[in-house]
Amino acid sequence: MDPIRNPFAPGAGQRPPELAGRERELTAFEVVLQRVARGRPERSLVLTGLRGVGKTVLLGELRSMAVKHKWGAGKIEARPDAELRRPLSAALHRAIRDLAVRHRAPDRVEEVLGVLKAFALRSNKADAKLRDRWQPGIDVPAAQGRADSGDIEIDLVELFTDVAELAADVGTGVALLIDEIQDLQADDVSALCAACHELSQSGAPLVVVGAGLPHVPAVLSASKSYSERLFRYVRIDRLNREEADRAVLAPIEREDAGIEPEALDALFDASGGYPYFIQAYAKAAWDAAPDDPITVQDVQVAAPEAEQELAVGFFGSRYERATPAEREYLRAMAELTQGRDESAGTSDVAVYLGRKPSSLSPARDSLMKKGLVYSAERGHIAFTVPHFGHYLLSRAVD
Repeated sequence: MDPIRNPFAPGAGQRPPELAGRERELTAFEVVLQRVARGRPERSLVLTGLRGVGKTVLLGELRSMAVKHKWGAGKIEARPDAELRRPLSAALHRAIRDLAVRHRAPDRVEEVLGVLKAFALRSNKADAKLRDRWQPGIDVPAAQGRADSGDIEIDLVELFTDVAELAADVGTGVALLIDEIQDLQADDVSALCAACHELSQSGAPLVVVGAGLPHVPAVLSASKSYSERLFRYVRIDRLNREEADRAVLAPIEREDAGIEPEALDALFDASGGYPYFIQAYAKAAWDAAPDDPITVQDVQVAAPEAEQELAVGFFGSRYERATPAEREYLRAMAELTQGRDESAGTSDVAVYLGRKPSSLSPARDSLMKKGLVYSAERGHIAFTVPHFGHYLLSRAVD
């Protein structure tokens, strides 16, 4: 098969495998956009799931949907070592520019931009030298006395309120999309929940759409007890067999090519239905196939190449971030679950390693902060990356 035409290469095709089987989520967000635009209350949305299920790609598609509805839209990726003000300011600046082209009162737009600039400038430390002070690139004077108290919770409520009112002026809304939402700092999580609570009370047309790991609901609940009422949680999981087949067949058929049923069986077995893996194995199978259609032998020949690519780019890049003590903990989890995508008891890990549970807490907590594991339930820990246990058992001990 012509590798140049490979529909599974990054950026190829009209709809990547990550979006196959996500029609329910796309339809639900369409309803959210329409309800909010009509002034009807709607909860913000949080997508949860393991790595490799396509949350980030889905988040990007939801942003595109908002833009098509003439909403203001901004997207950020949370980082554990960064406060929210700067990236949020940039995202909302983008959203306000989207709204400005339709707004008939430039002074009104500048007024909100002034509030945004005041909010952004509070990210600078009070004792920072002039040359070290960050400038947000907003060409209006900063407002005084609005969203500039320095208390992120107060400031975020005021900022969201003003931006939402600007959107209401033109009969649309604002969508703020936050990827890796579990990495927000505790104060920022609390502020975000408070702002969403205020918006839900007033019916303001601003919706937060977050995406993160399976334990995100627990993170939000720990910050504000009422968070379960603020967000609608949607679990994004691996594809079932029908959806996985469609994710493979649709791109191939667009290229007027084919694939044998046995090859589809092999691809599903190898990928487990996880969209990221489907794309990796299907891409390798396409490149390995000398003729049309793709056969089960092509999949088998291509599998080692796909696994090597995953070992380096998907598994290995995460494993390298772990310290020796953390790697010992990860390997113990893999041994206890026998490489299956299941959780392990934290007490079982301690017994396996011959250690006291309290002595392993630093390694476990660090792995959670790095996003390599999550607490599946009280007293249990699981990998955030599908097939990670199998990967660990297949590599030599460090």
